[in-house]
Amino acid sequence: MQTSSPAGLCDQPLKGLHHAAINTRNITESIRYYTDVLGLKEAFRLKRDDGTLSAVYLIITPGQYLELISMEPAGKKRFRFPKRLRSVFHKLSGYSEISHICLIAEDIQHAYNTILASGGPVDSGIERGRSQCLRFWTHDPNGARIEIMEITPESMQAQADKRFADSK
Repeated sequence: MQTSSPAGLCDQPLKGLHHAAINTRNITESIRYYTDVLGLKEAFRLKRDDGTLSAVYLIITPGQYLELISMEPAGKKRFRFPKRLRSVFHKLSGYSEISHICLIAEDIQHAYNTILASGGPVDSGIERGRSQCLRFWTHDPNGARIEIMEITPESMQAQADKRFADSK
């Protein structure tokens, strides 16, 4: 049973939404849209083991990001449904441009144990991500992927938060 804090908020292991992640078919085009059209700033990039671009984090405000994930395989052209069939394919397959949401935990082990104790699904163990954060994965009853993340001082997220907070 959750108890209320003096501020009326639940005493829970999660403290906020860190980022939403969007799958992109053309990451260069997506970066241009979100930076040039919507005015977001690039915070940092993640690379695959082969050195190709894996994802770009765009900062909304310190602690809140939009993650653009490149769905372009290195050196390969992906099959793409004709535009007129894409919405039908998406409806039939459950495919979504949204990859996952990420929730922040102050204590990753506590969040992990809480989800396990409540009978929730845990899809991975706690691991260190490419950005040096700590994380694990779960999912909701509809199959939506949820990343639970603890921002460590050495993580790219913490470094970006500091850079952008200091620039204001």
